[in-house]
Amino acid sequence: MPRLASSVENVPRSRIRELGDIAMSMDGVLRLFFGESNVPTPDYIKQAAVRALADGYTFYTENAGLPSLRRAIAENYRRLQAVDLDPATEIVVTASGVQALNVAIRCALDPGDEAIVLTPAWPNGSSSVAMANATPRHVPHRLCGQRYTIDFGALEAAVSPRTRLLLYTSPSNPLGWVATEDEQRRLLEFARRHDLWLLADEVYDRLYYSGARLGDPVPSILRRATREDAVMVVHSFSKSYCMTGWRLGWLVARADLAAKATELNEFIVSHAPSFAQKAGETALAEGEPELLRMLQRLKRNRDLCLDALAGMPGVTVPKPDGAFYLFPRIDGLTDSFDFCRRLLVETRVGLAPGVAFGAGGEGSVRICYAAEPAILESALEQLGNFLRRLATAGTT
Repeated sequence: MPRLASSVENVPRSRIRELGDIAMSMDGVLRLFFGESNVPTPDYIKQAAVRALADGYTFYTENAGLPSLRRAIAENYRRLQAVDLDPATEIVVTASGVQALNVAIRCALDPGDEAIVLTPAWPNGSSSVAMANATPRHVPHRLCGQRYTIDFGALEAAVSPRTRLLLYTSPSNPLGWVATEDEQRRLLEFARRHDLWLLADEVYDRLYYSGARLGDPVPSILRRATREDAVMVVHSFSKSYCMTGWRLGWLVARADLAAKATELNEFIVSHAPSFAQKAGETALAEGEPELLRMLQRLKRNRDLCLDALAGMPGVTVPKPDGAFYLFPRIDGLTDSFDFCRRLLVETRVGLAPGVAFGAGGEGSVRICYAAEPAILESALEQLGNFLRRLATAGTT
């Protein structure tokens, strides 16, 4: 009997999705396990999609996406990051950020290659590496005081003759960590020295709370890179514009890789939906007021959650600078999936298990604080009671 391909057999199931599948079979669950807001896509974006449908944007587009959207993305980088990009040769529109991640990895890795992944991290990066018949090598962040840092010594030790790529996420999912300018400089120097592709997941760059003013983006690695650097950046409309279900993202890359990614788009998805691309243009052009309101709400939610967690037994959580996640470490926790499953079944509170995020994730849980305050308050009250019951029973 024919067998499944070993490359797919070796890809582990997402443990976030595994927990989510249990939760979605239950009623009344407080859903903090997926990385999305419970706020629907704003009306101005939905209305733009309706107009696009009426205007006939129901046909094929270029594999790289509509030129008008690529120009809008380039203008966004010029305005927010002071980075000049060629929309015709350095930007590829994709059907989601994860598709951008997948096609970038496919362009950089051969079977048998290795990729270093800074973890804890969203598991789709490592899984995309495995789907390319390559091997992910996890290097965990270190917690130094109240901030996560990059262990550059461990990075050096992880390099082998087969290493071809380094993947990191800033702002981080799940940590909320943001790379400093010095860390960006050292990552770029590391990639140059070892002749590696440097792949930056910057999907959460607008969800940043430590800039000079709220609304300033996290500085992109593209500010430091030259056009000749082997640097790729993946991005998405999902988080900043509440468009998770629209499946629209983009890839910025050196011209040779961007050209090949454009060709591969034909064989993977052809292109992102044409009417969704027009809606994306409107999001970029008109989205700043709504984005700022969302940032104000998220910052309040973050602080609400930090205050609640500070009063829970055995919980340690650094204050995140970006994204919309907290990653509290729980003393004595050795099986985060079982912990989250029990919490779900007993209290109807759904969190993501830290083990889902790779090396360095076990012993923690991820809380998405993009939900409404009433949901967060109820979930955190239940979590605190659950932890106190476990502490009284002497178990975790």
